Amino acid sequence: MEKEQIQALIRDAFAAKQFAYTPYSHFNVGAALLTPDGKVYTGCNIENAGYTATNCAERTALFKAVSEGERTFTAIAIVGSLQGQTNTLVTGPCGVCRQALYEFGGPGLTVIMAKSVDDYIVTTLGELLPYGFGPANLEKS
Repeated sequence: MEKEQIQALIRDAFAAKQFAYTPYSHFNVGAALLTPDGKVYTGCNIENAGYTATNCAERTALFKAVSEGERTFTAIAIVGSLQGQTNTLVTGPCGVCRQALYEFGGPGLTVIMAKSVDDYIVTTLGELLPYGFGPANLEKS
């Protein structure tokens, strides 16, 4: 990915972060998921008093995209911080989000974890989830 494309995806993630509903953790996360044809789906984290009903930003973006017919993705940008603060660490996807993303992006999905549009890490889902379990594991040999 080119730097400009990475930075645009990070900006989309920051814009999505503003809609986070986090009355319990006060930790807002935004994600922007890119399709092969350049379409971007965004999501924010949405907390719930029942905690297990909480949904992460990455899965919000993924489920929104899948519910609209998308099935393949090339990259995701993720940003997060406590409300009103700038994060000094990158925010990576949790284990559940890594597994959900693996279903549709596989190990080659580009994962961008950003503190700002100029300070970010680019890796792959395969590096974050080595030996991931996906559709190929369920194919008959």
